[in-house]
Amino acid sequence: MPDTPMPAASPEAVNAAIAARTDTYFNRTRAVVQRFGDCHVTYAVFLRRPVVSAPRLMMEWLQEVARARATRFDIELMHPEGTWVGAGDPILYLSGSLAQLADLETLYLQKLGPPCVAAHNAYQMCLELPQVRFLAMEARHCAGFEMQEMMAYAASVGSTAAQKEGAKGFTGNANDATAHWFGAPRGFGTMPHALIGYAGSTLRAAEMFHESFPELDLTVLVDYFGREITDGLAVCRRFPDLAAAGRLAFRLDTHGGRFLEGLDPAESYAVLERHVPGAIRRYRSETELRHLVGTGVSAAAIWRVREALDAAGFPKVRIVASSGFGVGKCRVMAEARAPIDVVGTGSFLPDIWSETYATADIVAYDGEARVKLGREFLLRRNGERKRGGSPAAG
Repeated sequence: MPDTPMPAASPEAVNAAIAARTDTYFNRTRAVVQRFGDCHVTYAVFLRRPVVSAPRLMMEWLQEVARARATRFDIELMHPEGTWVGAGDPILYLSGSLAQLADLETLYLQKLGPPCVAAHNAYQMCLELPQVRFLAMEARHCAGFEMQEMMAYAASVGSTAAQKEGAKGFTGNANDATAHWFGAPRGFGTMPHALIGYAGSTLRAAEMFHESFPELDLTVLVDYFGREITDGLAVCRRFPDLAAAGRLAFRLDTHGGRFLEGLDPAESYAVLERHVPGAIRRYRSETELRHLVGTGVSAAAIWRVREALDAAGFPKVRIVASSGFGVGKCRVMAEARAPIDVVGTGSFLPDIWSETYATADIVAYDGEARVKLGREFLLRRNGERKRGGSPAAG
C-alpha cells in the first residue's frame, strides 16, 4: 500500500511518516513515556458491532513497523481470520513497549475496522446466494488505493468463510492490482456503458469487443438503450456458437429510474406469479418490494430475461446482475430464486462508516491489570485461552 510506511524506508523516515499521520496526543504520549520511563503494556483491540475477523493488513503493518524500530510486538489473536466476532469481544491483544506502541494506534485501527465490517457483509451476501458466483467491483467506490486494497482483502476473507459453508463466493474482481486476493492473475470484465455509446449499438459493441478479444468469454451490457431483451437476443443470434457454448453472458444494470424492457408494475407481478408466487404473497417492506417488482434490476427483471432467453433457444446464456446487490437485496433475490449466474457488486463496502471504528484500550501495565472504568469487559478472563497467535517481531 503506497500510503503506508514500508520496511525498506529508513527508521527515521518510518517514524516521521507515522508522526505526521497519527493523532498528536499519541505523539505527545510517546514523548512523555520516553522521558519518564517505558513500561510493557497490553492493548485489547475490538469493534462495537459483530464482524468477521480480518486482521491481516493491520498485523502485517505492525510487523513492518516493529522491524523498522528494532523492537518486538506480540499479538495474541483471539479470533483467527475469517471467524465471527461478537460486539465488544477483543479480536486480539497487542503487547509491547508503550514507547513503541503509543503512536501507532490511529494507524493500525484504520487498517482493522473497515475490513472487518466489509468481510462480514461479503460473508452474508455469499451465504444468501450460495449458488451464485460473485465478482468484486468495489474499486470505483473507494477513497484511494489503500482503501481499495482493504476492501478487496475483506471481500476475500468473507468469501472464504462462506465457501467453507458451501457457497461459491467471490471468484474474482474487476482490476489487476487486487486480483491476488482472489487467487487470480488479473481482473475480470468486458465492457462499460461507454463502449456501448461509442459503438452506437449494443450489437456493434459486442462485435468490436469479440474482434478485439476473441479468446475471452463475452459479457455484454444490455441496458444502454433500454432494450435489454431485444438487444440481448440480437447478440445471441449474432454469436450462436458462443451462446451454445456458455461463453456468452448479459449483464443487467438497468437504471433504477425505469423498468426493464416490457415490464411495468403489473407485468412484474405477473412474471413472479409465473415462477415464484410465494415470494410476493406475504408482507414486504417497501425496499423488499422494490427489489422484487420495482424499477431497475429486480427479481422480476431477471426472471423476464431468463424467460426470453430460454424461449428463444439460448438456455446456456448466463445472466450477470449488478446494481446495489448488498445483503438485503441478495436475501430478496434468494427468496425469489432469481436465476442469477454472477453478481457483480461493491456493496459489501460498509453502509455506515461509524460502524467501522475499531478501538484499542490498554488493559495491563507491566503485568498489572488496569483499564478505564466501563471497559472492564476487555480484561482477560481467568482461564482464558488464546484461539490463535502471531508474533510481530523485529
